Amino acid sequence: MTDTSPQSGPVDLVTVRVFGLPLPIHARAQEHTDALRREFQLIAEQLHGEHAEDGTDPSTSVPPRLLKLIETLGQQYSGFTLEQEDRIDAGIAAGEPSVDLEFRVPASAAQAALALGEMLDEADAYCREGRHLLTLATPPDLVAYRRWYLDEFIRQTAGEAPRPWPALRSLNPPG
Repeated sequence: MTDTSPQSGPVDLVTVRVFGLPLPIHARAQEHTDALRREFQLIAEQLHGEHAEDGTDPSTSVPPRLLKLIETLGQQYSGFTLEQEDRIDAGIAAGEPSVDLEFRVPASAAQAALALGEMLDEADAYCREGRHLLTLATPPDLVAYRRWYLDEFIRQTAGEAPRPWPALRSLNPPG
């Protein structure tokens, strides 16, 4: 199946299936991402506003690479589509431990997932440094979740089969 975009013509779409997305871990990951986005938004607002109360220019105290990360993550990468968000919300409301999701994405989603993972790892490095961001670095279990999730897009757009969340895989080994 192809999708036709008026700007670029037909785009081949790939189905990516995310099996066993762990809702409690996802909820924690979303809270962490929201905190980081709020901090990024505050920095961006400071940079577009007047000088700080003490008369300093906030852009001189933020490394250029962090500024680029703030801009890119804030503008280019959003979360799930409305359909996936609704499915996640319904699963959380019903007390489900996990959900299965399906996406139709262009093959270029692999490169976007790889780039997003690298940027989030870089943002974590700034968080660990503790000089420019107050948000704590992503906890290890949430990093594992993020890497698994993004890897599903990278792997499946290359034609590989879906792999469920590792906790489920250990409960249901391939047979």
